[in-house]
Amino acid sequence: MARPPYDPVKDFITIDIIAISATSIIVHPSLPVRDVSSLIAYAKANAGKLSYGSAGAGTVTHLAGEMFKQRGGGLDIVHVPYKGAGPGIADLVSGYVPIMTPNITGQLLSLHEAGKVRILAVNAAQRLKAAPNIPTAVETLPDMIARVFSGVFAPAGTPRPIVDRISQLTRTALADPAFQNTLVQSGFEPVLDSSPEKAQSFIEQEHKR
Repeated sequence: MARPPYDPVKDFITIDIIAISATSIIVHPSLPVRDVSSLIAYAKANAGKLSYGSAGAGTVTHLAGEMFKQRGGGLDIVHVPYKGAGPGIADLVSGYVPIMTPNITGQLLSLHEAGKVRILAVNAAQRLKAAPNIPTAVETLPDMIARVFSGVFAPAGTPRPIVDRISQLTRTALADPAFQNTLVQSGFEPVLDSSPEKAQSFIEQEHKR
């Protein structure tokens, strides 16, 4: 939307960030690259010959792909927008598209383990708990962070006692190890130390990025 009818920072109170799902840089195993640096070098040597798939124009996966091109030094890689991540992942596994930048899921981690795709990096600040051997993109490219987040929000002006009560209950739910494990196995990173102040700062930082 060119002109959203709301300000994502000022029109809402961010009560808590519950979990973060990072995008990733994934290639088909036939591509002769093993890490982000070698993919950048390969893309520069094959300018205009590579393409990457996203879940659709304007999605965070599209943003991740364009951020990678920018931070990689202005890479010439063609964007192929799909109607959702599912069709794009199917084409990645089949080799029709060589690169994709989807959000990490349990399914993608399984495909990586099976050797059907190669996850070069996750676009997050820290490595995933579910896959600590996969590096982060920021280990190679500064600020290569592109992620979606699940959180609890309320309209601006919501009384602070209500905000605090909802935050307390959210923290109680997240303290459940079984719930944490479900999130981790699904590719999400639980945010265990959130608060209304930390959550609001997180939103402001993401909006700026």
